[in-house]
Amino acid sequence: MDRPEWWDWELAYTEHVEARMLERGVSEVELRTMFEDASSFEQATRPGRYTVHARLAGRPWTIVVEPEPDERRLYVVTVHPKDSP
Repeated sequence: MDRPEWWDWELAYTEHVEARMLERGVSEVELRTMFEDASSFEQATRPGRYTVHARLAGRPWTIVVEPEPDERRLYVVTVHPKDSP
């Protein structure tokens, strides 16, 4: 998979994703591992955001990210199992 420039930027976490990670039992290490091992990504419905497709414990997950070029940071907006919204 060809990865965009922002793929290697520092990850930053929104309050929303931190709450969702706790709710869904995903640690920061697991999220980082999913991101690094992701199989694909695509432009999300909302402009400026991307949907990253990954796996955790054999299940497909979705990670939504938003690059911030001025800061050279990649904000993780949310994470959820693919079969849930």
